[in-house]
Amino acid sequence: MNLIRAYAAHTAGGPLQRFDFDAGPLGAEEIEIRVEHCGICHSDLALVDSEWFPANYPVVPGHEAVGIITALGSQSKGRHIGQRVGIGWHISSCTHCNFCLGGEQNLCAKRQPTIVGRHGGFADRLRAHWSWAVPIPDALDPAAVGPLMCGGGTVFLPFVINDIKPTDRVGVVGIGGLGHLGVKFARAWGCDVTAFTSSASKREEALALGAHRTVSSVDGAELKAAAGTLDFLLITAGASLNWDALINTLAPKGRMHLVGVVTDKMNLRSGSLLSWQRSLSASPTPSPVLLGRMLDFAARHQILPQVERFPMSRVNEAVDHLRAGKARYRVVLDADWS
Repeated sequence: MNLIRAYAAHTAGGPLQRFDFDAGPLGAEEIEIRVEHCGICHSDLALVDSEWFPANYPVVPGHEAVGIITALGSQSKGRHIGQRVGIGWHISSCTHCNFCLGGEQNLCAKRQPTIVGRHGGFADRLRAHWSWAVPIPDALDPAAVGPLMCGGGTVFLPFVINDIKPTDRVGVVGIGGLGHLGVKFARAWGCDVTAFTSSASKREEALALGAHRTVSSVDGAELKAAAGTLDFLLITAGASLNWDALINTLAPKGRMHLVGVVTDKMNLRSGSLLSWQRSLSASPTPSPVLLGRMLDFAARHQILPQVERFPMSRVNEAVDHLRAGKARYRVVLDADWS
């Protein structure tokens, strides 16, 4: 038997408990890592709580894992024992469809999420297809880099696919786990950055993160004053917002792009989109190649998430901290298996 030690939720919203499972033989194209650190993302809570869809329990969360490769399948390529890698939202794809062959494995119809239908990184070890195990640059602190594997990639991809230019005026809505990284990436990209937040206490923090100015996302007068000022608006929040007012902050040909999971229906009028040739789009987490490019960009500009760290043995305390909205801004578990 090949037992992996983990922490799992056995009921919706229930506490995580020790859970050991047999991982079976290592696949020919898989690698296995010894988990050093693993971030906690809202997506982990969504799976634990069956927020998005009914989960199959037990659920072992964790899809922002960083660790050292300890085993290689016979057909794995380009990786070596002792190498530090990160594993994000996906651990595999089919490798032969048009999207995989075109370098967009994140759009593969057979992509395999790390924590849906399998067990994730709240564990002592984790497996993935070798191509989804992305090398971590030495210049990045491994104890903080985990959230870049999901949150960092999620906010980086829109800058690439939308051809954002350093001269663009970019707004970031929601200064939380995703949004604080969005502000950092936009500033390093060279853009003029406006941070939108519903929390007055986060205004100074947003400026410290790199925003040039802040706007209240719930104050109609402030939103009206920002009308027509932005080329690109990145929505990182999952809450229901005043979508018409936010769209009106865009200049002609501006784009509003969603990366936060908005679970409620979005009510908006099409007129302000049509009249000014504005557009609305969204994107998931990126391909392994773009995850690598994101990490290289982060290393060059020393972009890391602001993290709070807990030992993995205190996982329930860490989960409760995030669920209560107290995290500033990401939570990372440090493996402390005996």
